[in-house]
Amino acid sequence: MATSKNKSVNRMSPREKMINLMYIVLTAMLALNVSSDVLNGFSQVQDGLTRSNRTIMARNQALYAQLQAFNEKNPEKGKVWLDKATQVVGETDKLYNYIDSLKLLIVKTADGEDGDVNNIRSRDNTEAASVVMLPPKETGRPGNGKILRSRIDQYRQFVTSFLDDPEKRQNLEAALSTVPPKARGEEMSKKNWEETMFDNMPCIAAVTLLTKLQNDVRYAEGEILNQMLTNVDLGDLRVNLVNAFVVPDSRIVMRGTKYSAHIVLAAIDTTQRPIVYVNGSHLNNNTGIYEVATSKAGNYEYSGWIEVLGRDGTVTKRDFKSSYTVIDPLATISATMMNVLYAGINNPISIAVPGVPEGSISATMTNGTLTKSGDGWVAHPSKVGAECVISVTAEMDGQRTNVGSTTFKVRKLPDPTPFITYKDDKGQPNRYKGGKPFSKALLMAAGGLDAAIDDEILNIDYKVVSFETVFFDSMGNAVPELSNGSQFSERQKAAMRRLSHGKRFYISRVKATGPDGITRDISPIEVIVN
Repeated sequence: MATSKNKSVNRMSPREKMINLMYIVLTAMLALNVSSDVLNGFSQVQDGLTRSNRTIMARNQALYAQLQAFNEKNPEKGKVWLDKATQVVGETDKLYNYIDSLKLLIVKTADGEDGDVNNIRSRDNTEAASVVMLPPKETGRPGNGKILRSRIDQYRQFVTSFLDDPEKRQNLEAALSTVPPKARGEEMSKKNWEETMFDNMPCIAAVTLLTKLQNDVRYAEGEILNQMLTNVDLGDLRVNLVNAFVVPDSRIVMRGTKYSAHIVLAAIDTTQRPIVYVNGSHLNNNTGIYEVATSKAGNYEYSGWIEVLGRDGTVTKRDFKSSYTVIDPLATISATMMNVLYAGINNPISIAVPGVPEGSISATMTNGTLTKSGDGWVAHPSKVGAECVISVTAEMDGQRTNVGSTTFKVRKLPDPTPFITYKDDKGQPNRYKGGKPFSKALLMAAGGLDAAIDDEILNIDYKVVSFETVFFDSMGNAVPELSNGSQFSERQKAAMRRLSHGKRFYISRVKATGPDGITRDISPIEVIVN
Protein backbone atom coordinates (compact mmCIF):
# COMPACT_ATOMS: atom_id res chain seq x y z
CA MET A 1 0.00 0.00 0.00
CA ALA A 2 1.05 3.57 -0.54
CA THR A 3 1.77 5.50 2.68
CA SER A 4 0.03 8.71 3.62
CA LYS A 5 3.27 10.53 2.82
CA ASN A 6 3.29 9.18 -0.72
CA LYS A 7 -0.40 9.98 -1.14
CA SER A 8 0.26 13.63 -0.43
CA VAL A 9 2.94 13.72 -3.12
CA ASN A 10 1.27 11.56 -5.78
CA ARG A 11 -2.54 11.78 -5.69
CA MET A 12 -4.03 8.36 -6.58
CA SER A 13 -6.95 8.02 -8.93
CA PRO A 14 -10.07 6.07 -7.87
CA ARG A 15 -8.91 3.14 -10.01
CA GLU A 16 -5.56 2.97 -8.21
CA LYS A 17 -7.34 3.04 -4.88
CA MET A 18 -9.61 0.19 -6.01
CA ILE A 19 -6.62 -1.89 -7.14
CA ASN A 20 -4.82 -1.39 -3.81
CA LEU A 21 -7.97 -2.28 -1.91
CA MET A 22 -8.41 -5.43 -3.99
CA TYR A 23 -4.86 -6.56 -3.25
CA ILE A 24 -5.42 -5.97 0.46
CA VAL A 25 -8.51 -8.18 0.30
CA LEU A 26 -6.66 -10.86 -1.68
CA THR A 27 -3.73 -10.84 0.73
CA ALA A 28 -6.05 -11.26 3.67
CA MET A 29 -7.94 -13.98 1.81
CA LEU A 30 -4.80 -15.99 1.12
CA ALA A 31 -3.78 -15.77 4.75
CA LEU A 32 -7.06 -17.42 5.76
CA ASN A 33 -8.88 -20.51 4.75
CA VAL A 34 -10.86 -19.15 1.77
CA SER A 35 -14.51 -19.24 2.67
CA SER A 36 -17.44 -19.57 0.32
CA ASP A 37 -18.54 -16.06 1.29
CA VAL A 38 -15.28 -14.62 -0.06
CA LEU A 39 -15.60 -16.62 -3.25
CA ASN A 40 -19.18 -15.44 -3.62
CA GLY A 41 -17.91 -11.90 -3.19
CA PHE A 42 -15.49 -12.34 -6.08
CA SER A 43 -18.31 -13.77 -8.20
CA GLN A 44 -20.37 -10.67 -7.54
CA VAL A 45 -17.41 -8.41 -8.44
CA GLN A 46 -16.89 -10.47 -11.62
CA ASP A 47 -20.54 -10.04 -12.59
CA GLY A 48 -20.39 -6.30 -11.91
CA LEU A 49 -17.23 -5.85 -13.97
CA THR A 50 -18.77 -7.85 -16.82
CA ARG A 51 -21.80 -5.55 -16.87
CA SER A 52 -19.52 -2.50 -16.66
CA ASN A 53 -17.52 -3.78 -19.63
CA ARG A 54 -20.68 -4.08 -21.70
CA THR A 55 -21.65 -0.50 -20.78
CA ILE A 56 -18.21 0.89 -21.63
CA MET A 57 -18.15 -1.06 -24.88
CA ALA A 58 -21.54 0.37 -25.89
CA ARG A 59 -20.34 3.89 -25.10
CA ASN A 60 -17.14 3.38 -27.13
CA GLN A 61 -19.15 2.04 -30.07
CA ALA A 62 -21.31 5.18 -29.93
CA LEU A 63 -18.20 7.40 -29.99
CA TYR A 64 -16.80 5.47 -32.95
CA ALA A 65 -20.16 5.75 -34.74
CA GLN A 66 -20.05 9.54 -34.30
CA LEU A 67 -16.62 9.63 -35.94
CA GLN A 68 -17.96 7.51 -38.81
CA ALA A 69 -20.97 9.79 -39.26
CA PHE A 70 -18.78 12.89 -39.29
CA ASN A 71 -16.47 11.28 -41.85
CA GLU A 72 -19.42 10.59 -44.15
CA LYS A 73 -20.42 14.27 -44.03
CA ASN A 74 -16.92 15.70 -44.19
CA PRO A 75 -14.36 13.08 -45.25
CA GLU A 76 -11.66 15.67 -45.91
CA LYS A 77 -11.70 16.67 -42.26
CA GLY A 78 -12.85 13.48 -40.55
CA LYS A 79 -10.93 10.72 -42.34
CA VAL A 80 -7.62 11.28 -40.57
CA TRP A 81 -9.29 10.89 -37.15
CA LEU A 82 -11.48 7.97 -38.21
CA ASP A 83 -8.39 6.13 -39.46
CA LYS A 84 -6.64 6.65 -36.11
CA ALA A 85 -9.76 5.62 -34.20
CA THR A 86 -10.06 2.46 -36.31
CA GLN A 87 -6.48 1.60 -35.43
CA VAL A 88 -7.15 2.11 -31.70
CA VAL A 89 -10.33 -0.01 -31.82
CA GLY A 90 -8.48 -2.77 -33.64
CA GLU A 91 -5.60 -2.90 -31.14
CA THR A 92 -8.05 -2.76 -28.21
CA ASP A 93 -10.12 -5.65 -29.56
CA LYS A 94 -6.99 -7.76 -30.05
CA LEU A 95 -5.87 -7.27 -26.45
CA TYR A 96 -9.42 -7.64 -25.07
CA ASN A 97 -9.96 -10.91 -26.96
CA TYR A 98 -6.54 -12.21 -25.89
CA ILE A 99 -7.46 -11.63 -22.25
CA ASP A 100 -10.79 -13.39 -22.91
CA SER A 101 -8.89 -16.42 -24.22
CA LEU A 102 -6.73 -16.50 -21.06
CA LYS A 103 -9.82 -16.40 -18.82
CA LEU A 104 -11.36 -19.32 -20.69
CA LEU A 105 -8.08 -21.27 -20.55
CA ILE A 106 -7.84 -20.80 -16.78
CA VAL A 107 -11.45 -21.92 -16.26
CA LYS A 108 -11.01 -24.98 -18.49
CA THR A 109 -7.84 -25.88 -16.60
CA ALA A 110 -9.83 -25.77 -13.37
CA ASP A 111 -13.16 -27.28 -14.52
CA GLY A 112 -12.20 -29.27 -17.60
CA GLU A 113 -12.96 -28.81 -21.28
CA ASP A 114 -16.58 -27.94 -20.56
CA GLY A 115 -15.53 -25.04 -18.32
CA ASP A 116 -17.66 -21.88 -18.55
CA VAL A 117 -16.34 -18.46 -17.52
CA ASN A 118 -19.83 -17.38 -16.52
CA ASN A 119 -20.35 -20.49 -14.32
CA ILE A 120 -17.09 -21.49 -12.62
CA ARG A 121 -17.42 -24.63 -10.52
CA SER A 122 -13.88 -24.80 -9.05
CA ARG A 123 -13.80 -21.24 -7.89
CA ASP A 124 -11.29 -22.03 -5.10
CA ASN A 125 -8.78 -23.78 -7.39
CA THR A 126 -5.43 -22.09 -6.72
CA GLU A 127 -3.40 -24.01 -9.26
CA ALA A 128 -5.16 -23.28 -12.59
CA ALA A 129 -4.08 -19.61 -12.82
CA SER A 130 -0.45 -20.50 -12.01
CA VAL A 131 -0.40 -23.34 -14.55
CA VAL A 132 -1.76 -21.13 -17.33
CA MET A 133 0.01 -17.90 -16.54
CA LEU A 134 3.25 -19.00 -14.82
CA PRO A 135 4.94 -22.02 -16.40
CA PRO A 136 7.87 -23.61 -14.50
CA LYS A 137 11.16 -21.77 -15.01
CA GLU A 138 12.92 -24.94 -16.13
CA THR A 139 10.84 -24.97 -19.32
CA GLY A 140 12.75 -21.89 -20.57
CA ARG A 141 9.77 -20.48 -22.42
CA PRO A 142 7.78 -17.35 -21.55
CA GLY A 143 4.44 -17.92 -19.91
CA ASN A 144 1.14 -16.34 -20.80
CA GLY A 145 1.54 -13.95 -17.89
CA LYS A 146 4.78 -12.52 -19.28
CA ILE A 147 3.28 -12.30 -22.76
CA LEU A 148 0.25 -10.51 -21.33
CA ARG A 149 2.48 -8.04 -19.48
CA SER A 150 4.41 -7.31 -22.68
CA ARG A 151 1.23 -6.77 -24.67
CA ILE A 152 -0.19 -4.46 -21.99
CA ASP A 153 3.04 -2.43 -22.03
CA GLN A 154 2.89 -2.12 -25.82
CA TYR A 155 -0.78 -1.17 -25.72
CA ARG A 156 -0.15 1.42 -22.99
CA GLN A 157 2.59 3.10 -25.05
CA PHE A 158 0.37 2.99 -28.14
CA VAL A 159 -2.73 4.62 -26.64
CA THR A 160 -0.90 7.25 -24.57
CA SER A 161 0.84 8.46 -27.76
CA PHE A 162 -2.50 9.99 -28.81
CA LEU A 163 -2.76 12.15 -25.69
CA ASP A 164 -1.24 15.61 -25.32
CA ASP A 165 -2.80 16.32 -21.93
CA PRO A 166 -0.25 15.27 -19.24
CA GLU A 167 -2.95 14.54 -16.65
CA LYS A 168 -4.92 12.25 -18.96
CA ARG A 169 -1.73 10.53 -20.04
CA GLN A 170 -0.78 9.93 -16.39
CA ASN A 171 -4.21 8.47 -15.57
CA LEU A 172 -4.01 5.98 -18.45
CA GLU A 173 -0.46 4.99 -17.56
CA ALA A 174 -1.61 4.28 -13.98
CA ALA A 175 -4.67 2.31 -15.14
CA LEU A 176 -2.55 0.10 -17.42
CA SER A 177 0.50 -0.11 -15.18
CA THR A 178 2.34 -3.44 -14.93
CA VAL A 179 4.43 -2.39 -11.94
CA PRO A 180 4.00 -4.91 -9.06
CA PRO A 181 1.59 -3.40 -6.52
CA LYS A 182 3.98 -3.65 -3.61
CA ALA A 183 6.59 -1.67 -5.51
CA ARG A 184 4.44 1.37 -4.86
CA GLY A 185 4.96 1.02 -1.11
CA GLU A 186 7.99 1.27 1.05
CA GLU A 187 8.92 -2.42 0.77
CA MET A 188 10.02 -3.54 -2.70
CA SER A 189 8.63 -6.85 -3.89
CA LYS A 190 10.90 -9.46 -5.45
CA LYS A 191 8.03 -10.80 -7.55
CA ASN A 192 7.25 -9.55 -11.03
CA TRP A 193 3.79 -8.35 -12.10
CA GLU A 194 2.47 -11.68 -13.38
CA GLU A 195 3.63 -13.57 -10.25
CA THR A 196 1.92 -10.99 -8.04
CA MET A 197 -1.27 -11.28 -10.07
CA PHE A 198 -1.56 -15.07 -10.61
CA ASP A 199 0.71 -17.02 -8.22
CA ASN A 200 -1.53 -19.26 -6.03
CA MET A 201 -4.52 -17.13 -6.96
CA PRO A 202 -7.98 -18.78 -6.75
CA CYS A 203 -9.56 -19.34 -10.13
CA ILE A 204 -12.43 -16.92 -9.53
CA ALA A 205 -10.02 -14.21 -8.31
CA ALA A 206 -7.73 -14.60 -11.36
CA VAL A 207 -10.70 -14.38 -13.74
CA THR A 208 -11.99 -11.32 -11.86
CA LEU A 209 -8.57 -9.62 -12.11
CA LEU A 210 -8.45 -10.31 -15.85
CA THR A 211 -12.00 -8.93 -16.26
CA LYS A 212 -10.92 -5.85 -14.36
CA LEU A 213 -7.97 -5.57 -16.74
CA GLN A 214 -10.39 -5.76 -19.69
CA ASN A 215 -12.33 -2.96 -18.03
CA ASP A 216 -9.15 -0.84 -17.92
CA VAL A 217 -8.47 -1.53 -21.60
CA ARG A 218 -11.98 -0.47 -22.61
CA TYR A 219 -11.67 2.59 -20.39
CA ALA A 220 -8.43 3.55 -22.21
CA GLU A 221 -10.11 2.99 -25.57
CA GLY A 222 -12.98 5.29 -24.58
CA GLU A 223 -10.63 8.04 -23.44
CA ILE A 224 -8.79 7.97 -26.78
CA LEU A 225 -11.98 7.89 -28.88
CA ASN A 226 -13.41 10.79 -26.91
CA GLN A 227 -10.17 12.74 -27.40
CA MET A 228 -10.25 12.08 -31.16
CA LEU A 229 -13.86 13.21 -31.38
CA THR A 230 -12.78 16.43 -29.67
CA ASN A 231 -9.78 16.78 -31.97
CA VAL A 232 -12.01 16.76 -35.04
CA ASP A 233 -12.90 20.41 -34.35
CA LEU A 234 -9.81 21.36 -32.37
CA GLY A 235 -8.09 23.01 -35.34
CA ASP A 236 -11.21 24.93 -36.28
CA LEU A 237 -11.42 28.64 -35.73
CA ARG A 238 -13.56 29.84 -32.86
CA VAL A 239 -16.41 32.11 -33.93
CA ASN A 240 -19.20 33.94 -32.13
CA LEU A 241 -20.67 36.06 -34.94
CA VAL A 242 -21.93 34.80 -38.31
CA ASN A 243 -23.17 37.13 -41.05
CA ALA A 244 -24.21 36.72 -44.67
CA PHE A 245 -22.26 38.73 -47.23
CA VAL A 246 -22.63 39.32 -50.96
CA VAL A 247 -19.29 39.98 -52.63
CA PRO A 248 -19.83 41.04 -56.28
CA ASP A 249 -17.11 40.87 -58.89
CA SER A 250 -18.17 44.39 -59.82
CA ARG A 251 -20.98 46.71 -58.83
CA ILE A 252 -21.03 48.16 -62.37
CA VAL A 253 -22.55 45.77 -64.90
CA MET A 254 -23.23 46.55 -68.52
CA ARG A 255 -26.22 45.35 -70.43
CA GLY A 256 -25.44 42.07 -72.14
CA THR A 257 -22.88 40.98 -69.53
CA LYS A 258 -23.31 38.76 -66.47
CA TYR A 259 -23.66 39.96 -62.91
CA SER A 260 -21.48 37.72 -60.76
CA ALA A 261 -21.33 37.68 -56.97
CA HIS A 262 -20.17 35.35 -54.18
CA ILE A 263 -22.86 34.81 -51.54
CA VAL A 264 -21.10 33.51 -48.43
CA LEU A 265 -21.38 33.13 -44.68
CA ALA A 266 -18.59 34.97 -42.92
CA ALA A 267 -17.85 33.88 -39.36
CA ILE A 268 -15.64 35.87 -37.01
CA ASP A 269 -14.58 35.89 -33.39
CA THR A 270 -15.24 39.38 -32.06
CA THR A 271 -12.95 38.67 -29.11
CA GLN A 272 -10.04 37.58 -31.29
CA ARG A 273 -9.85 39.72 -34.43
CA PRO A 274 -7.71 38.41 -37.28
CA ILE A 275 -4.51 40.21 -38.23
CA VAL A 276 -4.51 41.39 -41.86
CA TYR A 277 -1.44 42.22 -43.93
CA VAL A 278 -1.78 43.98 -47.30
CA ASN A 279 1.27 44.27 -49.56
CA GLY A 280 3.44 43.35 -46.56
CA SER A 281 2.04 46.03 -44.24
CA HIS A 282 -0.21 45.48 -41.23
CA LEU A 283 -3.74 46.80 -41.80
CA ASN A 284 -4.25 49.64 -39.32
CA ASN A 285 -7.79 48.66 -38.27
CA ASN A 286 -9.47 45.56 -36.84
CA THR A 287 -12.48 45.60 -39.16
CA GLY A 288 -10.70 44.25 -42.23
CA ILE A 289 -11.58 47.30 -44.34
CA TYR A 290 -8.91 48.12 -46.92
CA GLU A 291 -8.98 51.67 -48.26
CA VAL A 292 -6.52 53.36 -50.62
CA ALA A 293 -6.55 56.71 -52.37
CA THR A 294 -6.90 56.69 -56.17
CA SER A 295 -5.04 59.38 -58.07
CA LYS A 296 -4.50 57.82 -61.48
CA ALA A 297 -6.62 55.69 -63.77
CA GLY A 298 -5.47 52.13 -64.47
CA ASN A 299 -5.48 48.54 -63.20
CA TYR A 300 -4.05 47.89 -59.72
CA GLU A 301 -3.34 44.61 -57.93
CA TYR A 302 -2.81 43.93 -54.24
CA SER A 303 -2.17 40.83 -52.15
CA GLY A 304 -1.49 39.78 -48.59
CA TRP A 305 -2.44 37.31 -45.90
CA ILE A 306 -4.70 36.91 -42.86
CA GLU A 307 -3.55 35.41 -39.55
CA VAL A 308 -6.01 34.10 -36.96
CA LEU A 309 -5.47 32.17 -33.73
CA GLY A 310 -7.13 28.74 -33.58
CA ARG A 311 -8.68 26.99 -30.58
CA ASP A 312 -5.61 24.79 -30.20
CA GLY A 313 -3.30 27.81 -30.05
CA THR A 314 -1.96 27.43 -33.57
CA VAL A 315 -1.91 30.34 -36.02
CA THR A 316 -3.83 29.81 -39.26
CA LYS A 317 -2.55 31.80 -42.24
CA ARG A 318 -4.49 32.34 -45.45
CA ASP A 319 -3.19 34.22 -48.49
CA PHE A 320 -5.37 36.40 -50.71
CA LYS A 321 -4.99 38.35 -53.94
CA SER A 322 -7.28 40.81 -55.72
CA SER A 323 -7.32 43.79 -58.07
CA TYR A 324 -9.34 46.87 -58.91
CA THR A 325 -9.68 49.28 -61.83
CA VAL A 326 -9.63 53.07 -61.49
CA ILE A 327 -11.37 55.03 -64.26
CA ASP A 328 -11.60 58.73 -64.86
CA PRO A 329 -14.90 60.44 -64.09
CA LEU A 330 -16.92 60.17 -67.27
CA ALA A 331 -20.20 61.57 -68.56
CA THR A 332 -21.36 61.13 -72.12
CA ILE A 333 -23.49 64.01 -73.43
CA SER A 334 -24.58 64.13 -77.04
CA ALA A 335 -27.12 66.05 -79.15
CA THR A 336 -29.20 63.36 -80.84
CA MET A 337 -30.10 65.66 -83.77
CA MET A 338 -26.47 66.49 -84.61
CA ASN A 339 -24.81 63.08 -84.98
CA VAL A 340 -22.96 64.26 -88.10
CA LEU A 341 -19.67 63.26 -89.71
CA TYR A 342 -18.19 65.08 -92.69
CA ALA A 343 -17.09 63.11 -95.70
CA GLY A 344 -13.58 63.31 -97.03
CA ILE A 345 -11.90 64.52 -93.82
CA ASN A 346 -10.68 63.03 -90.55
CA ASN A 347 -13.36 63.40 -87.89
CA PRO A 348 -12.02 63.04 -84.32
CA ILE A 349 -14.07 60.58 -82.23
CA SER A 350 -13.91 59.85 -78.49
CA ILE A 351 -14.88 56.32 -77.39
CA ALA A 352 -14.96 55.24 -73.73
CA VAL A 353 -16.59 52.38 -71.82
CA PRO A 354 -16.98 52.98 -68.06
CA GLY A 355 -15.06 50.42 -66.04
CA VAL A 356 -13.10 49.10 -69.01
CA PRO A 357 -9.49 50.15 -69.78
CA GLU A 358 -8.79 51.75 -73.16
CA GLY A 359 -6.65 48.82 -74.22
CA SER A 360 -9.64 46.48 -73.93
CA ILE A 361 -11.85 48.55 -76.27
CA SER A 362 -12.14 48.09 -80.02
CA ALA A 363 -14.45 49.70 -82.61
CA THR A 364 -15.47 49.35 -86.27
CA MET A 365 -17.24 51.61 -88.76
CA THR A 366 -19.37 51.22 -91.86
CA ASN A 367 -19.16 53.60 -94.90
CA GLY A 368 -15.59 54.57 -94.17
CA THR A 369 -12.59 53.81 -91.97
CA LEU A 370 -12.03 54.11 -88.23
CA THR A 371 -8.52 54.14 -86.80
CA LYS A 372 -6.99 54.59 -83.33
CA SER A 373 -5.04 57.80 -82.86
CA GLY A 374 -3.41 58.38 -79.48
CA ASP A 375 -6.10 58.46 -76.80
CA GLY A 376 -8.86 58.91 -79.40
CA TRP A 377 -10.12 57.69 -82.72
CA VAL A 378 -10.38 59.11 -86.25
CA ALA A 379 -13.42 58.43 -88.45
CA HIS A 380 -13.09 59.01 -92.19
CA PRO A 381 -16.48 58.64 -93.94
CA SER A 382 -16.47 58.02 -97.67
CA LYS A 383 -19.94 58.50 -99.15
CA VAL A 384 -22.06 61.62 -98.66
CA GLY A 385 -25.72 61.03 -97.92
CA ALA A 386 -25.29 57.48 -96.59
CA GLU A 387 -25.26 56.72 -92.89
CA CYS A 388 -22.29 55.21 -91.09
CA VAL A 389 -22.49 53.07 -87.93
CA ILE A 390 -19.72 52.94 -85.34
CA SER A 391 -19.89 49.74 -83.24
CA VAL A 392 -17.89 49.31 -80.01
CA THR A 393 -16.83 46.05 -78.34
CA ALA A 394 -14.97 45.56 -75.07
CA GLU A 395 -13.19 42.64 -73.45
CA MET A 396 -14.95 41.76 -70.19
CA ASP A 397 -14.73 38.55 -68.19
CA GLY A 398 -12.33 37.16 -70.77
CA GLN A 399 -14.63 37.55 -73.78
CA ARG A 400 -15.49 40.19 -76.34
CA THR A 401 -18.84 41.87 -75.70
CA ASN A 402 -20.75 44.32 -77.88
CA VAL A 403 -21.30 47.35 -75.63
CA GLY A 404 -23.08 49.69 -78.04
CA SER A 405 -23.27 51.40 -81.43
CA THR A 406 -24.10 54.88 -82.77
CA THR A 407 -25.41 55.93 -86.19
CA PHE A 408 -24.05 59.10 -87.83
CA LYS A 409 -25.23 61.10 -90.84
CA VAL A 410 -22.54 61.78 -93.44
CA ARG A 411 -22.58 65.27 -94.95
CA LYS A 412 -20.29 67.09 -97.31
CA LEU A 413 -18.28 69.95 -95.88
CA PRO A 414 -20.05 73.32 -95.81
CA ASP A 415 -18.81 76.15 -98.08
CA PRO A 416 -15.86 78.05 -96.71
CA THR A 417 -15.66 81.82 -96.26
CA PRO A 418 -13.19 83.84 -98.43
CA PHE A 419 -10.91 86.35 -96.64
CA ILE A 420 -7.79 88.43 -97.09
CA THR A 421 -4.99 87.52 -94.70
CA TYR A 422 -3.10 90.42 -93.11
CA LYS A 423 -1.03 91.14 -90.01
CA ASP A 424 -2.32 93.42 -87.26
CA ASP A 425 -0.35 95.98 -85.24
CA LYS A 426 1.17 93.22 -83.13
CA GLY A 427 2.29 91.27 -86.17
CA GLN A 428 -0.32 88.55 -85.65
CA PRO A 429 -2.10 87.13 -88.72
CA ASN A 430 -5.73 88.16 -89.04
CA ARG A 431 -8.56 87.77 -91.53
CA TYR A 432 -10.53 90.47 -93.36
CA LYS A 433 -13.90 89.08 -94.51
CA GLY A 434 -15.28 92.29 -96.06
CA GLY A 435 -18.24 94.56 -95.25
CA LYS A 436 -16.25 97.14 -93.27
CA PRO A 437 -13.43 99.62 -94.02
CA PHE A 438 -10.02 98.05 -94.62
CA SER A 439 -6.71 99.90 -94.66
CA LYS A 440 -5.36 100.47 -98.20
CA ALA A 441 -1.85 99.85 -96.92
CA LEU A 442 -2.84 96.44 -95.51
CA LEU A 443 -4.68 95.70 -98.75
CA MET A 444 -1.62 96.43 -100.86
CA ALA A 445 0.54 94.29 -98.54
CA ALA A 446 -1.74 91.29 -98.92
CA GLY A 447 -0.73 88.67 -101.40
CA GLY A 448 -4.09 87.31 -102.44
CA LEU A 449 -7.26 85.55 -101.32
CA ASP A 450 -7.65 82.63 -98.88
CA ALA A 451 -10.66 80.58 -97.79
CA ALA A 452 -11.49 78.40 -94.78
CA ILE A 453 -14.23 77.08 -92.52
CA ASP A 454 -13.64 78.68 -89.15
CA ASP A 455 -16.96 78.50 -87.37
CA GLU A 456 -15.34 77.34 -84.05
CA ILE A 457 -16.61 73.81 -84.72
CA LEU A 458 -14.64 73.10 -87.86
CA ASN A 459 -11.34 74.68 -88.70
CA ILE A 460 -10.56 73.57 -92.24
CA ASP A 461 -8.46 75.39 -94.77
CA TYR A 462 -9.42 75.54 -98.45
CA LYS A 463 -7.23 76.29 -101.45
CA VAL A 464 -8.48 79.17 -103.62
CA VAL A 465 -8.26 78.22 -107.29
CA SER A 466 -9.34 81.53 -108.88
CA PHE A 467 -11.40 84.64 -108.29
CA GLU A 468 -12.44 87.86 -110.02
CA THR A 469 -12.38 91.48 -108.81
CA VAL A 470 -14.95 94.01 -110.00
CA PHE A 471 -13.98 97.72 -109.96
CA PHE A 472 -16.09 100.68 -111.14
CA ASP A 473 -14.77 103.48 -113.35
CA SER A 474 -15.76 107.17 -113.17
CA MET A 475 -18.77 106.46 -115.36
CA GLY A 476 -19.97 103.70 -113.01
CA ASN A 477 -19.09 100.93 -115.42
CA ALA A 478 -17.99 97.60 -113.94
CA VAL A 479 -14.44 96.62 -114.79
CA PRO A 480 -13.71 92.89 -113.97
CA GLU A 481 -10.16 91.63 -113.49
CA LEU A 482 -9.01 87.96 -113.19
CA SER A 483 -6.66 86.74 -110.50
CA ASN A 484 -3.46 84.82 -110.81
CA GLY A 485 -4.72 81.67 -109.09
CA SER A 486 -5.12 82.57 -105.44
CA GLN A 487 -2.91 85.65 -105.77
CA PHE A 488 -3.82 89.17 -106.90
CA SER A 489 -2.78 89.79 -110.50
CA GLU A 490 -0.79 92.89 -111.47
CA ARG A 491 -3.87 94.40 -113.11
CA GLN A 492 -5.85 93.87 -109.91
CA LYS A 493 -3.11 95.51 -107.81
CA ALA A 494 -2.95 98.48 -110.22
CA ALA A 495 -6.68 98.98 -109.91
CA MET A 496 -6.36 98.84 -106.09
CA ARG A 497 -3.72 101.60 -106.11
CA ARG A 498 -6.09 103.93 -107.96
CA LEU A 499 -8.79 103.56 -105.32
CA SER A 500 -9.38 106.56 -103.07
CA HIS A 501 -10.73 106.74 -99.51
CA GLY A 502 -14.26 105.36 -99.24
CA LYS A 503 -14.19 103.54 -102.58
CA ARG A 504 -15.09 99.87 -102.74
CA PHE A 505 -14.77 96.84 -105.00
CA TYR A 506 -16.03 93.30 -105.01
CA ILE A 507 -14.32 89.91 -105.06
CA SER A 508 -16.61 87.40 -106.76
CA ARG A 509 -16.67 84.11 -108.68
CA VAL A 510 -14.39 82.61 -106.06
CA LYS A 511 -13.57 78.98 -106.64
CA ALA A 512 -11.96 76.94 -103.82
CA THR A 513 -11.06 73.27 -103.31
CA GLY A 514 -11.32 71.58 -99.86
CA PRO A 515 -9.64 68.48 -98.36
CA ASP A 516 -12.54 66.41 -99.68
CA GLY A 517 -11.35 67.20 -103.22
CA ILE A 518 -14.50 69.08 -104.20
CA THR A 519 -14.09 72.46 -105.97
CA ARG A 520 -16.95 74.81 -105.24
CA ASP A 521 -18.08 78.39 -105.89
CA ILE A 522 -18.24 80.38 -102.69
CA SER A 523 -19.79 83.65 -101.69
CA PRO A 524 -18.26 87.02 -102.74
CA ILE A 525 -16.99 89.71 -100.37
CA GLU A 526 -17.19 93.51 -100.49
CA VAL A 527 -13.95 95.41 -99.81
CA ILE A 528 -14.24 99.02 -98.56
CA VAL A 529 -10.99 100.95 -98.82
CA ASN A 530 -10.16 103.08 -95.80
